[in-house]
Amino acid sequence: MLKKLSLISIACLASSSFAVAAAPKNIIYMIGDGMGPTYLAAYRYYMDNPQTKAVERTVFDELWIGNASTYPDDDTVVTDSAAAATALSSTHKTYNGAIAVDHDHKPLTTMLEIAKAKGMQTGVVVTAQINHATPAGFLAHDKSRQNYDQIADDYIDNKVNGQIVADLMLGGGTSYFIRKDRNLVEEFKQAGFHYTDSWAGLKTLNQLPALGLFAPKGFNSALDNPEPLPLKQMTEKALELLSPAEQGFVVMIEGSQIDWCGHANDIACAMAEMHDFAEAVKVAKAYVDAHPDTLLVVTADHETGGLSLGAAGHYSWKRDVIKKVKHTGDYIAGQLLALKDETVMYQAWLGLTGLELSADEQRLLSKARTQGQKALATAVKQRIDHHSTTGWTSGGHTAADVPVLAYGADKQVFAGFQDNTEIAGKLIQFIQQKK
Repeated sequence: MLKKLSLISIACLASSSFAVAAAPKNIIYMIGDGMGPTYLAAYRYYMDNPQTKAVERTVFDELWIGNASTYPDDDTVVTDSAAAATALSSTHKTYNGAIAVDHDHKPLTTMLEIAKAKGMQTGVVVTAQINHATPAGFLAHDKSRQNYDQIADDYIDNKVNGQIVADLMLGGGTSYFIRKDRNLVEEFKQAGFHYTDSWAGLKTLNQLPALGLFAPKGFNSALDNPEPLPLKQMTEKALELLSPAEQGFVVMIEGSQIDWCGHANDIACAMAEMHDFAEAVKVAKAYVDAHPDTLLVVTADHETGGLSLGAAGHYSWKRDVIKKVKHTGDYIAGQLLALKDETVMYQAWLGLTGLELSADEQRLLSKARTQGQKALATAVKQRIDHHSTTGWTSGGHTAADVPVLAYGADKQVFAGFQDNTEIAGKLIQFIQQKK
């Protein structure tokens, strides 16, 4: 396990060469976990104004300039988030499950470690736990993404020239950072970090370094979360705190739970997460407009769920059905399960989904209800998919190429087709140009 990185090891990192222009001062790197191209299309139609004939473009459409392949370094073709994060942070392919290490478990230097060595400020902002696969791929080194406690330890133990890699960390994860065997929050405080575990506290954070943990693990889904647009809120605060950095900053911002909704095959959940991510992208875009020496790059680590807009041979996708759904399938199932009377249960269904069901469909729900929470949640989502003609081919990841979006200085470098390692390579070369 790597605990310290030298400038010598960092200088030897990138062997590939890309034609890049003068380095931007700041880099905002946004990753929509699981966000394949169909998610962007779905969000476009989901947000469409029905009063106009044309379908309006979203912020994603405005910035979309390329695509990327995502395969890992094995024969599966389908990557997981850990291998993808390693590729997106270090330029190196690795095996599924690896956190910034190669097949021999040797650490691979990441762009945030390089940025730290260059005197830049660094940060990660996520809606999962901050020691989840994607942020871990930028800040830690471990043979397995499942080693959550060890990865959390690495966030303070893994140093570059004696410095903690990240100046700012916002997301979930208190259960991994406050443990019986080690209280990492107290250690971060002793290292000079300002800490908060409340949304009110986030608003008053005004100095780096800072750590904000707002859930035991990942956040509640945006569709169920009483805190509106959590990723947008954290993005605003992150850019506010990082902006004064004299040497510039590099921040990775992840829409973590687009992926979780895809795994659950929950289209309403996915659209809510896409909306939070879109609003965070708008915040980043506005920052670039105000600070033209900043580069914004947006991509995904992989596609999740094999989402299709239209299913079972039907030539339609009814987004109005999805717009009426007020909560995730799991949440709706929990609410229905708590009700004993069938009539009351159906009225609750109507209130939560706005979707009228036939007598046969009501019987399907009632039968699923006797089989428990998981079966009922599946039945709920299947009814929504049926009426909206939404299709899924998998409960896992797929090998579909992912979109690449860019805005600001040198955005053209990311146009066209590329591999995910090339995105990292271009960004790393920008960082390495720093004096």
